[in-house]
Amino acid sequence: QVQLAESGGGLVQTGDSLRLSCAASARSFSSYAMSWFRQAPGKERDFVAAISVSGSNTHYADSVKGRFTISRDNAKNSMYLQMNSLKPEDTAVYYCNTITSRWNWGKGTLVTVSS
Repeated sequence: QVQLAESGGGLVQTGDSLRLSCAASARSFSSYAMSWFRQAPGKERDFVAAISVSGSNTHYADSVKGRFTISRDNAKNSMYLQMNSLKPEDTAVYYCNTITSRWNWGKGTLVTVSS
């Protein structure tokens, strides 16, 4: 079973930027399309962004389109989420997984955006 570890979260102000990282424990990472998800306090886990195996195709939730950029480095078994123009409504725990949530969830990384 592949282990996932998210990092890069923190406390920022409205309009700031953060870059999240997702590290996978196995080379099989490079064989799967991947996604970022987030879960705000008291809410369901929601889709944020997805990226194809090669990285050439991406897809975003409407709420983050134009502000967030997903990328990956298969040589490093890693994926990233560049988050710009952060808003208080982006406050959540962010998780990575395959697009079908194939692997066990990691602990996530908390992003808190203050107004």
